Amino acid sequence: MIYDIFMPALSSTMTEGKIVSWEKQPGDKVEKGETVVVVESDKADMDVESFYSGYLATILVPAGSQAPVGDAIAYIAETEAEIEEAKKKASQAQGGNNVTSTPATTPEVKKEVETSPQPVATTANTETSPSNTSENNGRIIASPRAKKLAKEFKVDLATIKGSGVNGRITAEDVEKAVGKAPSVTTSTPSLPTITSSIPPQITPTPALGNAAPINNLAGETVPFNTLQQAVVRNMVASLHVPTFQVSYDITTDALDGLYRKIKTKGVTMTALLAKAVAVTLQKHPIMSATYTEGGIKYNDSINIAVAVAMPDGGLITPVIKNAAQIDIYSLARSWKDLVDRARAKQLQPDEYSTGTFTLSNLGMFGVSSFTAILPPGQGSILAIGGTRPAVVASKDGLFGVKNQMTVTITCDHRIIYGADAASFLKDLANLIENDPHSLTL
Repeated sequence: MIYDIFMPALSSTMTEGKIVSWEKQPGDKVEKGETVVVVESDKADMDVESFYSGYLATILVPAGSQAPVGDAIAYIAETEAEIEEAKKKASQAQGGNNVTSTPATTPEVKKEVETSPQPVATTANTETSPSNTSENNGRIIASPRAKKLAKEFKVDLATIKGSGVNGRITAEDVEKAVGKAPSVTTSTPSLPTITSSIPPQITPTPALGNAAPINNLAGETVPFNTLQQAVVRNMVASLHVPTFQVSYDITTDALDGLYRKIKTKGVTMTALLAKAVAVTLQKHPIMSATYTEGGIKYNDSINIAVAVAMPDGGLITPVIKNAAQIDIYSLARSWKDLVDRARAKQLQPDEYSTGTFTLSNLGMFGVSSFTAILPPGQGSILAIGGTRPAVVASKDGLFGVKNQMTVTITCDHRIIYGADAASFLKDLANLIENDPHSLTL
């Protein structure tokens, strides 16, 4: 019996995937549920497990190449005797296989295969591979190459301290553990944490934009990576939605004061803003509703998505689920974990695709105000500008200098109207200006 390994659909927006690395080679024995290949989807790198036991007979799509979702990328033979039959089938299929070939032997591809973070993730109906799960869950994070070297050198991964993101064990860590000189590869760059010394009124999480500087690329055309391709598709889809924008100036002095008191407990301004928005959304369910052909879908939970720039380009929106119900300290811990794993490409699909309302911040770049593009499937997105001193008149006619930020909401005009957006922003401003301490209750 010859079985196909298909390019899986690892997210609702994925149309094709890129092979990061093959964990098995032709002729290797494969057990059901064992990781065979690591695939880069439009949002993360994921381990793909085999549905069958047998032998990896032949690989149709090499590492570094792409294939559409649903296409066969390899064949598994049930017995050794059927390997040759699988190879013949492969030679017949290669002519019609729609594979975008990228040379896997170039230094750039080698770097990606050997150093890209590999999270635990599986296709539907498969079990999680315990060796790739976060240490926070009592398991070990290790790249596929690190696992392969550990098996080759007979090293217990539990005895190795990882140097990668979130303690992830890299191939270099294994080589050092056995006293072998590290191979010449580029290690994963250290990534910034979400806490920093920037002013408290500015959210320390990058939002829209390309985080990676472009050097010495004049005149060259750089292909989109899969995450950037997903962003392109989503932005084009958004053009078909009729939207409008409403802006509001919010005084942040009280919120800044609260932030200074609780930031030592790990609470970031991002967490405070997400909490404030979630609490306000409880009074305005239409703002987190979704348009459908049958009418308005009111979501049963308030999930706040926040735009985060990825180091290698593109952006992703980790989701803080049920943000209105959880306390600010748990929310802050959850957000930090989401950002760390987002940048390590370790998020599961439901951790970036279930948002009902999105925040986007460019204040850390000195931007005073901007409008954000509405994500597909959501009714609103709030763009947050930087805090700046402004002369403000009080109700009794006195003038003073206060810190203010301009927020601009973009809404789906099919289900949300101007009065809805204005009312939401008014209540959000009232909470931030007059009662921010309620966010800690």
